[in-house]
Amino acid sequence: MQHLKAYLDSTYLKTVQDAGISELENQKIITNCIDEAISENFKLVMIRPEFVAIAKKRILKANSGVLVGTVIDFPLGTKSVSDKIAEALIAIEDGADELDFVCNYSEFIQGNTDLLKEEILQCCKVGLENHKTVKIIIEVAALNATQIIKICSLIKNVVMSNFKEECYQHVFVKSSTGFYKTQDNSSNGATFESIIMMLENASPLPIKASGGISNQKIALQFIQLGVKRIGTSSAKALVDNTAANTTTY
Repeated sequence: MQHLKAYLDSTYLKTVQDAGISELENQKIITNCIDEAISENFKLVMIRPEFVAIAKKRILKANSGVLVGTVIDFPLGTKSVSDKIAEALIAIEDGADELDFVCNYSEFIQGNTDLLKEEILQCCKVGLENHKTVKIIIEVAALNATQIIKICSLIKNVVMSNFKEECYQHVFVKSSTGFYKTQDNSSNGATFESIIMMLENASPLPIKASGGISNQKIALQFIQLGVKRIGTSSAKALVDNTAANTTTY
């Protein structure tokens, strides 16, 4: 499954509060996640900003080509544009290769598209000017179908209007944080319906599917649809095909 590994962003984004464990236990999980990404040669390891420097150091020491990704304004996306940029610049300084920004989808839902346009522009600008890949997380579980189509078109139009064509491949639209709480316990991550809408309306920008993707069959189906990256906290189980091939995602 070497082909599949090239698509995987192996992810661990829980805080000690989320996991209900000690700081030491959490750090152990993070270092294990980093080391596993190195040994398995996954595309990228995705961790919180405060662990970027540690990841970069371990990867360089191992002479590995694994990329380091981090999340910005995670998981709510409600900070100001300037706060997002400040957070991104620290992550860049620490060695991040890819920046996954949570867009302010709450303001978008309220109709504040001007704020979102400015946010997308500035987030892409700080990433691309520093030769980083940018991913914009839209949180599909918080949006209806019309909103998914509209936000994807908005992001695409901002990128195509402000950046050269060679930059498009470095700006992803990403489905989910995986941390959104749905009211009816429905999927809080990537679904086939949402991913198809994203592919149809964000192109030529690439798509990252994330949130609840825990088995190989579903990951391969997303890739067959045209997704260019898969975010998962079950990367090794997914590659080894040891997770149950259910239809949940």
